[in-house]
Amino acid sequence: MSLDLRSEVDRDRGETLLELLIALAIMAIAVVAVVGGLVASIAVSDIHRKQSTAGAAVRDYAENVEKHVAGAGYTACAAPSAYAPATVGFTAPSGYAASAVSVRYWSGTAWIAGPCTDVGLQELTVQVASSDNRATERLVLVLRKPCGQGSTC
Repeated sequence: MSLDLRSEVDRDRGETLLELLIALAIMAIAVVAVVGGLVASIAVSDIHRKQSTAGAAVRDYAENVEKHVAGAGYTACAAPSAYAPATVGFTAPSGYAASAVSVRYWSGTAWIAGPCTDVGLQELTVQVASSDNRATERLVLVLRKPCGQGSTC
């Protein structure tokens, strides 16, 4: 009976250091990819949540402006401050800021920023933004001077 020592040594050889390093590198790349994907999904989820909140808040702000105008709050040749959140009774959610950005006036042929020739139509842009500036939502409203008794419509 002959003993073949060479084949026995080859079978007990195990993994080399190079094979272990390659396996570790492949596993590290996979872990980095998974963790990177998780971080990206958390960031995108946070931005989407803030955009949704800002979108709902800007619509609430616009509704408050419409109620204000309907309740005799229309201001001819108004500056944006005439429709500021505090003026129309709107409070932005915590972590958000609301503002009236601009007012333009209908001249009979086009919207103009000035000089004011207010004929009873105004284009107001309102905005709600998160405090970290990751989400900003704007809404453009067309305000019409309410007609009623004693009005010069």
